[in-house]
Amino acid sequence: MPAQLADLSPHDAALLRELPLFQQLAEPALEALLATATVRSVERGTDLFVQGDPADRFFILLEGWVKLYRLNRDGAEAVVTMVHAGESFADAAMFAQGNFPVCAQAVTDLRVLSITSQAFARCVQSDVKTAFAMLGSLSMRLRTLVGQIERLQVQSAPQRVGGFLLSLCPPGPGGASFTLPLEKSLVARRLGIQPETFSRALAKLRPIGVEVHGAEVAVSDIDALRGFCQEDPPEE
Repeated sequence: MPAQLADLSPHDAALLRELPLFQQLAEPALEALLATATVRSVERGTDLFVQGDPADRFFILLEGWVKLYRLNRDGAEAVVTMVHAGESFADAAMFAQGNFPVCAQAVTDLRVLSITSQAFARCVQSDVKTAFAMLGSLSMRLRTLVGQIERLQVQSAPQRVGGFLLSLCPPGPGGASFTLPLEKSLVARRLGIQPETFSRALAKLRPIGVEVHGAEVAVSDIDALRGFCQEDPPEE
């Protein structure tokens, strides 16, 4: 269905406003862009697009998780990244005016907003700030990917697992309790480790106050976990 900023929930509107891509847009420009967008609910296991499809739109995840992955010639699957609510994806492929280089699959039930390349091009032509916002967004995406590659190369498996758990914790000191939003096997693949290594890594996090029972996680000291993972505190 067509999306209007006024028709979205306050949470959705705030989420869109936090996107680097939209932070520089004036309210009328954002309203005009969203008038061309569609919002839909998608069931777990549904493909949003597959590798090789025309990259004619990009997406903003409002709720849930999406898996981006590539298939090799033998059909083997390599997880590229996991996208969570508040992130955009497929924007770089759209502006390359080619095909999607990855597949996108819903790994939970989700809600997603999509905007076509034609609609975004009209927005860029009418407001040059939109073009700079897109460049800034892609730059941030590149830095994120560089950070992921660095962690895969230099961090131990327990540090990688700890870093993923940190991403699910609220900012600030203290403790946190939450439910893993993804299956453990999928998290392990995203982190480049085997499922059995993932389980051993969780065991090595117990001495610093991380308890995992099934999908339930309790972190007694977020700062201690951050120190173990050698990660900087989040920016204020």
